[in-house]
Amino acid sequence: MTNEPPKAPPLYPKSHLLAASGIAALLSLALLVFPSSEVEAKKTTLNLELESPAEQLKDESRAAPLVQADSEQGSPFAQIEGAAPETQKAEQQAPAAEPVAEAAKDPGHREITVARGDTLSTLFAKVGLPANAVHDLLASNKQAKQFSQLKHGQVLQFELDKDGQLASLHSKVSNLETIRLTKTAKGYTFNREISKPLVRTAYAHGVIKSSLSASAQRAGLSHSMTMDMARVLGYDIDFAQDIRQGDEFDVVYEQKVMDGKVVGTGNILSARFTNRGKTYTAVRYTNKQGNTSYYTADGNSLRKAFIRTPVDFARISSRFSAGRKHPILNKIRAHKGVDYAAPRGTPIKAAGDGRIELAGRRGGYGNTVIIQHGNRYKTLYGHMQGFAKGIKTGSSVKQGQIIGYIGTTGLSTGPHLHYEFQVNGVHVDPLSQKVPMADPIAKNERQRFLQQSQPLIARMDQEKATLLAANKR
Repeated sequence: MTNEPPKAPPLYPKSHLLAASGIAALLSLALLVFPSSEVEAKKTTLNLELESPAEQLKDESRAAPLVQADSEQGSPFAQIEGAAPETQKAEQQAPAAEPVAEAAKDPGHREITVARGDTLSTLFAKVGLPANAVHDLLASNKQAKQFSQLKHGQVLQFELDKDGQLASLHSKVSNLETIRLTKTAKGYTFNREISKPLVRTAYAHGVIKSSLSASAQRAGLSHSMTMDMARVLGYDIDFAQDIRQGDEFDVVYEQKVMDGKVVGTGNILSARFTNRGKTYTAVRYTNKQGNTSYYTADGNSLRKAFIRTPVDFARISSRFSAGRKHPILNKIRAHKGVDYAAPRGTPIKAAGDGRIELAGRRGGYGNTVIIQHGNRYKTLYGHMQGFAKGIKTGSSVKQGQIIGYIGTTGLSTGPHLHYEFQVNGVHVDPLSQKVPMADPIAKNERQRFLQQSQPLIARMDQEKATLLAANKR
């Protein structure tokens, strides 16, 4: 047996060996860069399984709208946070499922909320209606113009026919009022729907700490209700100068309710105001002839021939005086009236019924209104910014009617009302002048009045007692 040396591997040319090495390297690189689809699928499944339950729930909730929009064979990458930008862009461009579902229910219904800067034309464009549709609608009915008086947040509901044309348009303009336009063969017909609310009585109590308006707001009274209270009691209380800290009020008023929600207020039924220790009471009463007014608890009329203050919540800046130094003329001169300082544009009211003797310019008074009240009384209102609509020389006015607005015309250093009161041609101090009262409740209606007023006063007494007892606990 001979020991033969092992055979040497066959020799290949060097060029062949280099070529083989190069091919092997390329194959390895290809496997790294381009893995098989089977390997990629396993990686995806692994990534999903490794997520915590909370992360999966987060991803599912985020992806829900996208899954609804896609078909069952849609890409699973839609559910993975951090998907490629191209995928996200494609998903954003895909139609959302929710509007499609709504269209399937009622394809002709559109609901648009008015945004700032919107016009009727922009809203029509949002629902796909041409510009001429707005013109046709507004021209078809005079009352249709109410739809062009848009408010921010108002909702308009469009109903389109099968051809995409406007069939009807309606909107809720208040809690109690809805307007609607419906297309007919002759154009559009307009309808106004007024809902009738349930009317109930409500009670409010307040104590003056800083101002009447702030205290009333804390008590739950609206600004308009506070103004009504001042108007009702304004014959006896000067709300410009008489209010003091510690004064208190009680009010029973009408409250309008729809579907369990308060949607507005009505009339003040009774009110009581304690000012500087003296209490004033007002009760609303409508007599058999249908005339409504406010009376004291014992039936005397609260309405006097003149109201105490022609401007609500103003500040007295200068009083009636026989010798006052004029702020502009700089010399002693009688001040034959009372000055009420208030912001420019504050409404000015007629102190009583009468006929306008002058509505125009008058020397240093600037824009002035003079009212003749019967044969004995006359009032003057100076430095107005302007006159209210319909106020002109020769016209008649009612007590409390707005005749103009606070200004600074004529010889004036700032916005205020100069108010004068004359009796038989003689200037008197309007703050101290005693004025005649209106007639009390007629004798033949006194029993009927008491039957209505006594429960209202008892309600205020009971509610206040309950409130005070609750505060002591």
